[in-house]
Amino acid sequence: MEFVNPLFLYGLAAIAIPIVIHLFNFRRFRKVYFTNVRFLEELQQKTQKQSQIRHLLALLMRILAIASLALAFAQPYIPTSDASMKQQARNAVSIYIDNSFSMGLTSSQGALLDEALGKAREVAMAYGTTDVFQLLTNDFQGVHQRFVNRQEFLQLLDEVEISPARKMISEVMHRQADLFHENRYESRIACLISDFQKNITDVDQIKPDTTINGFLIPVEAIEKSNLYIDSAWFDAPAFRLGQLIKLNVKIKSASDQDFEKVPVKLTINGQQRAITSFDLNAGKEIELELPFTIYESGIQYGTLEITDFPITYDDLLYFTFDVKELIPILAINADEESLYLNSLFQNDSSFFFQNEAENRLDYSSFSRYNLIILNGLNKISSGLTIELNKFAETGGSIAIFPGEEADLDSYRQLFISLNTSFLADKITSDTRVAGINTLSSIYDDVFESVQENIDLPKVTSYYLIRRPTGSMMENQLDLLNGDIFMGSEPAVNGMLYLFAVPLNHEWSNFVKHAMFVPTLYKIGLLSQGASVIYHTAGENERITINKSQSVGDQIFKIRSTNKDFEVIPEIRSLFSQTEIFTQNQIKEAGHYKVVYNDETLAGLAFNYNRKESDLDFYSRADLAKMVTDRGLTHFQVIKPTDKSLTEVIDELSAGIKLTKLFISLALAFLLGEILLLRFLK
Repeated sequence: MEFVNPLFLYGLAAIAIPIVIHLFNFRRFRKVYFTNVRFLEELQQKTQKQSQIRHLLALLMRILAIASLALAFAQPYIPTSDASMKQQARNAVSIYIDNSFSMGLTSSQGALLDEALGKAREVAMAYGTTDVFQLLTNDFQGVHQRFVNRQEFLQLLDEVEISPARKMISEVMHRQADLFHENRYESRIACLISDFQKNITDVDQIKPDTTINGFLIPVEAIEKSNLYIDSAWFDAPAFRLGQLIKLNVKIKSASDQDFEKVPVKLTINGQQRAITSFDLNAGKEIELELPFTIYESGIQYGTLEITDFPITYDDLLYFTFDVKELIPILAINADEESLYLNSLFQNDSSFFFQNEAENRLDYSSFSRYNLIILNGLNKISSGLTIELNKFAETGGSIAIFPGEEADLDSYRQLFISLNTSFLADKITSDTRVAGINTLSSIYDDVFESVQENIDLPKVTSYYLIRRPTGSMMENQLDLLNGDIFMGSEPAVNGMLYLFAVPLNHEWSNFVKHAMFVPTLYKIGLLSQGASVIYHTAGENERITINKSQSVGDQIFKIRSTNKDFEVIPEIRSLFSQTEIFTQNQIKEAGHYKVVYNDETLAGLAFNYNRKESDLDFYSRADLAKMVTDRGLTHFQVIKPTDKSLTEVIDELSAGIKLTKLFISLALAFLLGEILLLRFLK
């Protein structure tokens, strides 16, 4: 036991007062004469013993009352073994409140966030009016990056709301430590109030800091049930009018109950286009397919929806995709235009096809195309190599049909700049295509099955395609001997489609074969590039704007489709592309668009982070073990108790106070003395 004011222990000397009174009986006696005192002597001996006991008990009550009173003024306490005493200097208290979506669950005291706010108020009341406080939430707002007095802190608590933002526990504690050290406070207390979801509680990443004392204060939901749309994606890499496409949807259960006949709705541009239902067992997941037909070009805004309570933020998933009216393709020809390419692309309303001679090229026009086809070039100039590399950096696709007398050294320079496989020796040998990669994005929907006796292109001569170390080339068509007839691989930010033969019938009958049309057609479609159909709200997303749009000096804006939100994002120009960085400015899920000079350049969709949907939490015992294992000796996990958090924090900070106990004892001893004197005759 220790004392806050030990000087008051000198008051124990007052115990001598009743002792002196007891030892020196100052009462005056009067003499009374009796003729016979034998019976009085017997009575005196009997009552004297009773009186001594009565006086000794009264003396004991007085001594104990005075001692209890002196000890009460000394403010005794029993220090806890694992906590340091609250310092008498000014305390700096940083209180983090988890305001993520999972805090919308219900506890025995209402919503978890309301309970957390109540606990934050109780923590604040455990400290003095001269102490300073800092509020921290997942939003990391600027107004919260300073210490304020208790009254201002309590006012800030009234403004805290559920937010899509989420932070790792290590991030929160790192921010608290930075603020403590910046302000140079000596007495530092950090409190974290959260449901401590497993996917954010990275205690193993916290750096121990012995200058900071702290408390982990868990809040726990009564019912932990959630059914949510986890993700969605298209199998089709590109889109065209009239195409029947399938949207894949993954739905997960974070519940201990089964779900039956739950409907899933798909809307495109505000119109319902598909609906289905599903059954799902507790804790499982399911993938569904929702087919629909594309009826119009341009930006398509889609929404997936289910119904579930109490957590609803993840019942909606927004997405967008773009259906191009025309896919621009450029063919660079050595001599004559290819009749086969003209016949394929110029007669298809899905493509805009242009021919250019290799000696009359306008390099500045490259950015307008999705696909550039090199047709029969015998030599590739250094200037063309540079421009094709720039084209690939902006995400463009390149298809190469080499010339009959190809200068392989000039080709090699292009392949080096693209960091791809390359053409080697010319091989003269009668052979044929023997293998088709039916799993690739080019042929996955071309063949239902490949028969053993299928007629495939014949080859009389071809260039050998060699793979360098680390090559990512994917074989699309193989020859009998295993050599590559056509392969594809990433080239900078675009794609390279490399053929081993020129685009004529002397080397191969490929141009006249049935394989030619679906191969080139799919390459044209795939040149649109795989687009991201949605982003995550509350995070710094990078968005690349279509390279065919000019930047100019106008301002790019991100605007919600209902026009109730608009922000000017950070942009960076790269060749003919523009990169947009949201810098956490998009907080709400929904549909947005990129606007430049009142022209819509792209559609965007933002969804809330699905990591909050996984309702898996650490128990108090788990937290305590992790804190111990990490060596965070100055941190404690608050256990549930009937006491208010103010009392619990006070005891953990300054020990178990005994002042009230000794005041009660002093009153009890005084009452005991009164009862003794009155009833014990």
